[in-house]
Amino acid sequence: MTTDSTHNSPANEQQLRDEMVRHLIETRAARSPRVVDAFRKVPRHLVAPGVEMAKSYDAEAALITKTDDTGVDISSVSAPRIQAVQIEQADVQPGMNVLEIGSGGVNAAYLTELVGDHGRVVTVDIDPDVTRRAKDFLKEMGYRNVTVLTADGGSGAVDFHPFDRIIVTVQAADIPTPWVHQLNTGGRLVVPLRMRGMTRTIAFVRDDHRLISDGFELCGFVPMQGSGENRMHVAVIHDAEGEEIGLRLDGHPQPDAKALAAALAMPRQAAWSGVMLAGDESNEHLDLWLTTALDNLPLMAAKPAARRRGLVASASPLGIPTLVDGDSFAYRTVRRTADPDRFELGALGHGPRGQQVTERLVAEIQTWHREHRGDRAHIEVYPAGTPDDQLPAGRVIDRLHSRVTISWP
Repeated sequence: MTTDSTHNSPANEQQLRDEMVRHLIETRAARSPRVVDAFRKVPRHLVAPGVEMAKSYDAEAALITKTDDTGVDISSVSAPRIQAVQIEQADVQPGMNVLEIGSGGVNAAYLTELVGDHGRVVTVDIDPDVTRRAKDFLKEMGYRNVTVLTADGGSGAVDFHPFDRIIVTVQAADIPTPWVHQLNTGGRLVVPLRMRGMTRTIAFVRDDHRLISDGFELCGFVPMQGSGENRMHVAVIHDAEGEEIGLRLDGHPQPDAKALAAALAMPRQAAWSGVMLAGDESNEHLDLWLTTALDNLPLMAAKPAARRRGLVASASPLGIPTLVDGDSFAYRTVRRTADPDRFELGALGHGPRGQQVTERLVAEIQTWHREHRGDRAHIEVYPAGTPDDQLPAGRVIDRLHSRVTISWP
């Protein structure tokens, strides 16, 4: 499937690819031999000529290729580890018809390797600059059974359906109806779905009119453009230059930003849960439980300088779950214990009722530990308008095209 340009690559290119693949195997992002072989073959540095070659093969590095007028990243080549995770979730087999939404060229090359000579890949992006780059790269690689379309990915690719697999490589807040209709029954849709601010790449299986989750992973992606665009809003509660702190709102009530700014200036309140995390253990399942259980839980985003100055004790590019109650708020945090590989979960709060809000957040951490630790959330997607009594019990997120449910065993 690949051209001689791969075989003629200088040794250092292949060494970089081999090192990248070693990392993907060690982190279990790439598990099947066919996926490993695809990542070992494709010269991904060719889609980013202005980027240092070593960075192109950094398994954890996304390559930002375009930003909008406000500085928001709107196009990127995803990090190899995230690409491998999604491709493994999709379980692409030879001969399949696969749709990729959000093109860049590299992912389409991996998919084309996997579907083989008797399969087809269709890759769609709304940005002509992106599709032009993808076309040039795929042509240089010599792939013949891949089609690049410049179109709104929210509409899928009706002329090429039905698809056995649909892989979405941009953050989506909704599941457009065409994606479901263009997917074969029993087919898999892999999508970075944003649910109340929290994004997970989820593998869904189509079961008639609904989608049922079959595993998910923590991730971060640039937001979708076009008809599916639905960006989060930020309520700024501290606006000192370089130290900004804000709450990312995704269907959450608009907070009283002035009151919360005043709360931030008040002494910090703390409560600790007695619940421990191992040093390499993710918060992803806990955070999904918290957003299922609590109504007003936006994500707090803070610049690193705000943390260094002690304005907040925790900061993350993905945001920190933060419980808001009027003029007070509390956010999840951890502290070290005597065991260097154990951290205690807790919450820090600010405001007139900071202690009460902090204790409420800690109580839900303890509930998760007592009743759901070790469990994975079950996520389903139903058409908009589906009656409540036909949905699983749990948190319901209403979007334009779909009703997303998060439930727990």
